[in-house]
Amino acid sequence: MLGPQDVGYRVVVRQIVGVRGNRPLRSDALGELVEYDSTGLTVATRRGLVRIGHDTIEAAKRVPRSAREVTALERAASAAWPAPVVEPLGGWSLRAAEGWTGRANSALALGDPGTDRPTAIDAVIRWYAARGLPGRINVPLPLGATLDAALTALRWSRSVPTRMMTAPLATVLAAPARADLPPVRLDRAPDAAWLAVVAARKGALPAAAHHVLTSPRSVRFASVEQDRAVGRGTVVDGFLHLGLLEVAESARRQGLARHVTRALAEWGAAEGAGTAFLQVESTNGPAIALYGRLGFTEHHEYVTRTAP
Repeated sequence: MLGPQDVGYRVVVRQIVGVRGNRPLRSDALGELVEYDSTGLTVATRRGLVRIGHDTIEAAKRVPRSAREVTALERAASAAWPAPVVEPLGGWSLRAAEGWTGRANSALALGDPGTDRPTAIDAVIRWYAARGLPGRINVPLPLGATLDAALTALRWSRSVPTRMMTAPLATVLAAPARADLPPVRLDRAPDAAWLAVVAARKGALPAAAHHVLTSPRSVRFASVEQDRAVGRGTVVDGFLHLGLLEVAESARRQGLARHVTRALAEWGAAEGAGTAFLQVESTNGPAIALYGRLGFTEHHEYVTRTAP
């Protein structure tokens, strides 16, 4: 059964809607759970909002996002963090950025690679070896569960799962702005101080890193008062990607992370985005809790597999 913790997730609810010939009549509601209280729950379906009382529910559970939804979000994420070298392998994308960050130096396994799986995996290993990089594959889950199992059998190491979290921008912007905090500056290009904050977290910035950070057409670099907090926003295909959110240790627990997120959300909404998304490791409880308070829920997970 479902509970308040499932609000924001995709669910299916089977309810009893009547009786005919001493047999119950059932109806399924598939969509996003938008409300849960003591009397029932509300599901946003394609037909509109459906209110269901607890006493009529026969079964209810979360359901995975569709392949189409996962693919659309993963493609947007790749475009928001663009590697300077990208080559197709059928439906897969081979990406390289001088080794800077795992996302920009891994194959994105979506769809059909255009050949059988062993041949595709060997092609990935050769392509990255030619660039002095380990073979890596990003595997969205549960969409890529079969590939994930095959890589386990081949002894590829497995990263901590990363959560892709989404939220309607209207939800992110629902809370009032903090007028007591310093303004957030949004720049079209990062300055040296902003880059220094990112380098301290992600390592030295090669030329490829500057391409990843600055090449999207619609991008903003946020900072607050001498880079006490920074972040990056990119709008791609109607999505706002939020990343590189960092708050100086001395400035934490003052609301600056939420403050920067809101400023980027306002900009993203003005750019035509309707949904925000971000990535956070599944073991990062404090960040997940923060984003949950802003209205973000898990869309799906992915893991990065690395060749032995």
